[in-house]
Amino acid sequence: MMAVYYTDQGIELKKRILQIENKCSSLSEENQEDDYLQNACATVKKLANYYTQEDENVTLSKLLQDYTQVVLDVTFYEENKLVDQEFPEDISPQKIHELLQELTEPELLVGMLAGGQDVLAVLGKELLECLYWRRGALLYMYCYTLQQRKQWIKSNIPSFLKWLHEGVHFLMRMLQVKNSIQLSDGVVFHDSSTAKLLTEGVFSDTHLLTMMYIGEMCFWAVKYDDCDTSTPDRIKENLNFRDIGKQILSKYVTVCEGPLKGQGWNTENAKEILNFLQ
Repeated sequence: MMAVYYTDQGIELKKRILQIENKCSSLSEENQEDDYLQNACATVKKLANYYTQEDENVTLSKLLQDYTQVVLDVTFYEENKLVDQEFPEDISPQKIHELLQELTEPELLVGMLAGGQDVLAVLGKELLECLYWRRGALLYMYCYTLQQRKQWIKSNIPSFLKWLHEGVHFLMRMLQVKNSIQLSDGVVFHDSSTAKLLTEGVFSDTHLLTMMYIGEMCFWAVKYDDCDTSTPDRIKENLNFRDIGKQILSKYVTVCEGPLKGQGWNTENAKEILNFLQ
């Protein structure tokens, strides 16, 4: 079997690997103490060495998975800088646009290089879920900061709604990566609480946090959509945010007050938002 590095796909991926290797080197000079950044530099060095060693046992899928992990680690370092700086108004829109593009790159590469294979099959559930989560969580944090800047909001409602729309989209996609498990008569669960969580599509604390993020973003969208007069037909989008928020937060409250009752998950804010949306 022809090794990956001899193919057009291998050549294209090598170019991307060299680009992100240069970025890693530049950022590591800026901060040599960040664990995520150092992990990224170590992994991308191994990826670059692959083309020197010409290891025929390395598959395209493995290369794309490792490349994706590097992207996740590098962008996480950059995101943390934005959060620590409380999203400066002058640079944040462009920087967030760049980060979203970088976090979309692995999916685009799979489509370009993997011969029609499904992204999920190539990257796996965990990496794909993380790509959606990271984009959605970044936009949530940005919008959380923006909605506290009342003067900015007054002048930039369409931009704010756009960020919210994209953020909810990514977080909803995250929840869909691991489809809710359908219990059949042939499956026996000794823990009914676990069974309930799985059927509701809750596989981790991150899934619950995602639900709350979606609910809050839908609340901001409905709240500020009413103030937007620049776009005449916003009713359908408003209803969409309202319906999504009600659906997701109702599930959140059901899970937190059901199988997860007494485990520290607060539903007070979720219920207040539900009352507003209804």
